[in-house]
Amino acid sequence: MRDFRYSFLVTAICLGLAAWWGTHTPAGVWVALAVTVMLGILEVSLSFDNAVVNARVLKDMDEWWRQMFLTVGILIAVFGMRLVFPIVIVAVATGLGTLEVIDMAIDTPAEYSRHLMESHVPIAAFGGMFLLLVFLNFLIDADKHTHWFTAVESRLASVGRADSVNVGLALLALLLLHYLLPESARMDAVIAGGWGILLYVAIGSLDVFFEDAEAGDAAVQTVRRSGAAGFIYLEVLDASFSFDGVIGAFAITQDVVIIMLGLAIGAMFVRSMTVHLVNRGTLDNFIYLEHGAHYAIGILAVLMLVSTVHHVPEVITGLAGVVLIGLSVWSSVRHRRRMQGVSANAV
Repeated sequence: MRDFRYSFLVTAICLGLAAWWGTHTPAGVWVALAVTVMLGILEVSLSFDNAVVNARVLKDMDEWWRQMFLTVGILIAVFGMRLVFPIVIVAVATGLGTLEVIDMAIDTPAEYSRHLMESHVPIAAFGGMFLLLVFLNFLIDADKHTHWFTAVESRLASVGRADSVNVGLALLALLLLHYLLPESARMDAVIAGGWGILLYVAIGSLDVFFEDAEAGDAAVQTVRRSGAAGFIYLEVLDASFSFDGVIGAFAITQDVVIIMLGLAIGAMFVRSMTVHLVNRGTLDNFIYLEHGAHYAIGILAVLMLVSTVHHVPEVITGLAGVVLIGLSVWSSVRHRRRMQGVSANAV
């Protein structure tokens, strides 16, 4: 429970604020509390795979960067990505000032929601391409030796010897998306998707700036362990996940204050789960859990891209991730029992 102490504190504060806000809205206190809790659960269900992938990166960080992830990182996640960013998107789309958009979000949430939904194509293209590269980079990795679906993954791993094959596949996906979208939305999708690819490549290349000709790989590994590049990667990864959560939240309520409070609860629990997975060594005990999380991210990326053409219900996105992670845990348990049986027979 120690790893979740901040989450429970944030939950208590957010529920208190939701109750206070409910007294100022026609829906009332109990509806405000119920919707806030529902949004928190939605965020966790959509982002559990995010927690697993985060844990793999956070595992190599020192304690200071872990605390940064839980403090400064949560401020960026809640206020930056789940409040400020949607307001900026609507401001850019409408040409209105920031204060005008904030007034719109509070006074006429239906209009604010409509403007945000109209920006769905570039948002989904950006997040979808970034997450697709996260998945492809894991799947097509020549240095990966643990395979969940051995017949397929071992062959794909060998493809990873080719330089930038994952970026090439992402570009092919973006070209396909360009072909499927109506002409009016193509340019927005290509530009946003291109930025998603560029940002992933840029973050993956950060270690170049820390290379030392004399120290070699040791200098790079020190930087990675210190957490500077990893922290940036985690924040961008969270941003890509948050797009889907913010858009999905408007299907439940158009109250931007309740949305921010509910998603804040979920985002905090996702971060606490990340730290808990690291502290408990869960990724080592369940060897296919990371695979399941990355497959869930791959499915999420595909669904985000598909949603630019056809609406995809949020329940499908959430259930797909839960099912894949559940299967990976089950496979991990079976593998561990099989290894224990082999060891017992050897003795």
